[in-house]
Amino acid sequence: MDFSPLFGYALDWANLLLRWVHVIVAIAWIGSSFYFVWLDNSLTPPTDPKLKEQGVGGELWAVHGGGFYNPQKYLGAPKQLPAHLHWFYWESYSTWLTGFGLFTVLYLFNAGTFLIDKTVYDWSPLVAVHAALGFLVGFWLIYDLLCRTVGRMPGKDGLLGALVFGVVVAASWLACQLFAGRAAFLLVGAMMATVMSANVFFWIIPGQRKVVAAMKAGEPVDPVHGQRGKQRSVHNTYFTLPVLFAMLSNHYGWAYSHAHNWLVLVLIMLAGALIRQFFVARHKTDVAGKPAPWGWAVAGVAVLLGVAVWLAPAPMKKDAVATTTETTQQLTAKAQAIIGQRCVMCHNEQIANKGVRLDSPEAVATRAQAIYQQVVALRAMPLNNATQITEDERATLGRWYQAISAAAPTP
Repeated sequence: MDFSPLFGYALDWANLLLRWVHVIVAIAWIGSSFYFVWLDNSLTPPTDPKLKEQGVGGELWAVHGGGFYNPQKYLGAPKQLPAHLHWFYWESYSTWLTGFGLFTVLYLFNAGTFLIDKTVYDWSPLVAVHAALGFLVGFWLIYDLLCRTVGRMPGKDGLLGALVFGVVVAASWLACQLFAGRAAFLLVGAMMATVMSANVFFWIIPGQRKVVAAMKAGEPVDPVHGQRGKQRSVHNTYFTLPVLFAMLSNHYGWAYSHAHNWLVLVLIMLAGALIRQFFVARHKTDVAGKPAPWGWAVAGVAVLLGVAVWLAPAPMKKDAVATTTETTQQLTAKAQAIIGQRCVMCHNEQIANKGVRLDSPEAVATRAQAIYQQVVALRAMPLNNATQITEDERATLGRWYQAISAAAPTP
């Protein structure tokens, strides 16, 4: 029995289920993370003397779902440990585990197709897989070292942030020199997501457990655990929007297929971090009664607009067809030959990826605009240029589409 179709079908189910669960738990993790950052920056000192005596440093009144809530934050730890204490960590662990599982199913199991673009760097799938895993581990080790050294120096939070940003830029550049653009973007997001979850696993939760253990033993609580956990938690919130873009970027070939794709990635992630900074700072200004710090949001949006203008495709020249000696019939014949060689192997009766077939002249004519968009304008297809389409062939498809568009009757 040939198990290959069954194996591919099983991988599709694994893809579906892992992606579904990953999105669900990621929403839970990011939602709780955003909520606690907002809560931490929105607390006001309590007015009730009893709360102050109990060690409450800030509180907030809120209404939601028909009920009133009064969350309170203690300075350090409460004097008495409550009987029921909820821990926030499974959201983080579940997000990383399902994300890594999805990355394994889609990219590591299919490294030759999804991880490698031979026009970028020609190496074996096994070596590429180990290099990809090295990015996840290596970035955590460098980041953690910076936090253990620079991060413990008083007043050096800005320097630490600049150094971490520099490492992210270097990693983005290197990933785009080694891996297919689509995989490189995802890998950079995965390495930052790994740091986020590792912060929870190695620092935030262990620190909280030490605080609880000290309270149970009747010993004084060392505030350093809260300080370190807070630092890593703040880092996580700035990683969030860049990670989300990197994870969604595989749908946008114009971003990861650009000649300077590493810079595209860095700029859009920077925009996300700036916009996140606006929301974090706004929580504080709301409490203080000061104007919202719109400068951060404006800077982030300006970066996005700049990237959009930079990447905008050149407008189609209406007189391009008139300047060529090729007839529409000749261009159509050339286009059919290119599509037959570069596209049909993945878009035929037996294998119709994304439900698209290009194995007949009629199918090609029907999909002409999509072919132009994906192959010429966005350069997203063939995926990772697996069939080695040339620049001349892309240009020929562009001339073909312009010719048939010009010949089409005006409605």
